[in-house]
Amino acid sequence: MTTSARGVEGQSAEPRLPAKLAAHPSVEAVLARRRAGEFASPAPVIDAAWLRELCLAAGADDAAAVSLDHPDLAGERAHAQSALPGTRTLIAMAVRMNRDNCRSPARSVANQEFHQTDEQANHAARTVTRALQDAGYRALNPSVGFPQEMDRFPRERIWVVAHKTVAVAAGLGVMGLHRNVIHPKFGSFILLATVLVDAEVSEYGQALDYNPCIDCKLCVAACPVGAIAKDGEFDGLACTTHNYREFMSGFTDWAQTVADSQDAADYRSRVTDSESASMWQSLSSPPGYKSGYCVAVCPAGEDVLGPYLDDRKTFMDTVLRPLQDKKETLYVLPGSPAQEYARRRFPHKPVKEVTGGWQPPAKRAASS
Repeated sequence: MTTSARGVEGQSAEPRLPAKLAAHPSVEAVLARRRAGEFASPAPVIDAAWLRELCLAAGADDAAAVSLDHPDLAGERAHAQSALPGTRTLIAMAVRMNRDNCRSPARSVANQEFHQTDEQANHAARTVTRALQDAGYRALNPSVGFPQEMDRFPRERIWVVAHKTVAVAAGLGVMGLHRNVIHPKFGSFILLATVLVDAEVSEYGQALDYNPCIDCKLCVAACPVGAIAKDGEFDGLACTTHNYREFMSGFTDWAQTVADSQDAADYRSRVTDSESASMWQSLSSPPGYKSGYCVAVCPAGEDVLGPYLDDRKTFMDTVLRPLQDKKETLYVLPGSPAQEYARRRFPHKPVKEVTGGWQPPAKRAASS
């Protein structure tokens, strides 16, 4: 992986340093190790096979590299260079989730699976970053999910790198109708991580020449707020207002409700005990997603598809319908298409109007 940093005559080139700095014990130790040939410069091109084995050993289930010059990453270049000046390659990694955990109507089970896989993916990316650093490269692993750059919210994007865009360009999958990457083998049940490195790789991944999505439209049927349309349209605001109720904007909406309440009784007339408990849980533990059903019901991927092919009715009865039938509060913006859809499609699910944190609550009339 490395070549000697010694000069043409076999001697390492030493920097010209001020006498006081050169006499420092740490400087003397570094220079002595250089003279002894202990330091070596990294190879200009990272071996792709070595890199893949490194990623898999670190905990990833699949990995591929993509050049930052890839045409599909034009929108990522400035962000990558800002995070790690000199970035030349992005390493995309996929980590599998346990399918039936994600499919459970019990949100605590599904959310634990999301967050534990998050931790595994972050750990894998950090391990790869450490190995690259030890090999002499500059490398950086942005967070898989949260925490992110919240000082930018809501004016600009809060993520350091778009993991989905990178994964698709690297050939780990294709973006599905539900706006999640579908891996050809593991399907939608993956989380993604990315490592930035300041070197080229000997072989880059190639985009898939087919789409693993089987066009079953189950994600459309499962979404409780109609964020996914059959024709491919996606209502991102509807998705974030409900699914991210206890993240960023939803917390802002809840905090505004607290501030706007006259007293405890007024607050409890606006927020149910279960909602308060759920918000507390998200503040004391990783925040909980309210849905994620689009991932849960997706049958795509060679490792996932079999039960759907064998008996589609049983698949829908055991995977789709428990999520459709669950009685749960759906959070929507007033007058939004999501509100109309939720009331029409899921009349048994209570619908609650919220600002989503995107705007302050309406002023109340003065009390007598």
